[in-house]
Amino acid sequence: MGVLGCVGILFVVGLIVVLVGASGYNGLNVKANAVDGKWADVQTQYQRRADLIPNLVNTVKGSADFEKSTLDAVIKDRASATQVKIDPSHAPTDPAQLAAYQKAQDSLSGSLSRLLVSVEKYPDLKTTTAFRDLSADISGTENRIAVARHDFNDATQAYNTSRRAFPTVLIAGMLGFQDKPFFKADESAQNAPKVDFGTPTPAAATP
Repeated sequence: MGVLGCVGILFVVGLIVVLVGASGYNGLNVKANAVDGKWADVQTQYQRRADLIPNLVNTVKGSADFEKSTLDAVIKDRASATQVKIDPSHAPTDPAQLAAYQKAQDSLSGSLSRLLVSVEKYPDLKTTTAFRDLSADISGTENRIAVARHDFNDATQAYNTSRRAFPTVLIAGMLGFQDKPFFKADESAQNAPKVDFGTPTPAAATP
């Protein structure tokens, strides 16, 4: 084989490598952007919940001699959750960072759930319009959070699968694409608070 033939083969091989690299880059870029978009949805729902909580706490305080420890736990967990900051425009690549964020948010979910359930002891409070509206908003947001986390995990799975697939895996690291972490399953934390706003049981008549 002559020199021109060798040059031609090298050119073809090089062209194939470039095309594969370009295709892999474009595919990963699309999927990475999808993960970032789903991450922004997660952050939006968590922020919405954080914005609702002060009004909920004030409503409870103003309507009943409510258990102070329960309210304090919600206030404390909200403060902790809002202090764990992650760029809303880019999904995290550090599993420890996402784990810390999830832990803080799940702790707030738990304290909110306990607050809403404990309202059963205060029939006058749970029938007020302000509380009913706020608790419905909180519960709806908890559901949207669960959906947003699920969608984020789906997008992350699609991205990680593509990143690890051959031949993309050969160039992904060089192009700056790293695996992205998932939200870990935690059914008790992701469930919306169960609250029964049924008609209070009438008090027994005094003989």
